[in-house]
Amino acid sequence: MSIKPDTWIRKMALEERMIEPFEEGLVSKDVVSYGVSAYGYDIRIADEFKLFTNLNTSVVDPKNFDPDSFVDFKGDVCIIPPNSFALARSMEYFRIPRSTLAICVGKSTYARCGIITNVTPLEPEWEGHLTLEISNTTPLPAKIYANEGIAQLLFFESDVVCETSYADRSGKYQAQTGVTVPRIDRSS
Repeated sequence: MSIKPDTWIRKMALEERMIEPFEEGLVSKDVVSYGVSAYGYDIRIADEFKLFTNLNTSVVDPKNFDPDSFVDFKGDVCIIPPNSFALARSMEYFRIPRSTLAICVGKSTYARCGIITNVTPLEPEWEGHLTLEISNTTPLPAKIYANEGIAQLLFFESDVVCETSYADRSGKYQAQTGVTVPRIDRSS
């Protein structure tokens, strides 16, 4: 990047609609922070969650995922049981430029509480709401606050565009909305 990273993020978000909705500053008073940071963007978590449950004694199988493995929850605060896991989504919708890759890392506020957020990379020309994987690694229930920060995106821009983008190969999670469970492409 030849311009300051935070300036590049603002430019891409406002001119290219890379992040919607977009917060130009860093909001931090009385909330887990979100918005533009020095080298990235702190994303917010929406109020839609899928909590793992063992009620149906399902086996977690990424090739044949049983949607009954989850209980749906919607609310401003989600309690993740001890040593458990939830899926959620970002409030923001993303449109990643062809010359850009984004990596998502958890925020230290949650990590210091034993709450780990995992998201796979946002590939060039991927778009959609991020599905967030949240692990409560503690023996205690953990609170997750909707509409507040949950993770940070770090953007890497190349001088050249990739040969084949996520959109070019019709990736299975392209344009996802809501909390998206694992899928296997069975069309080829």
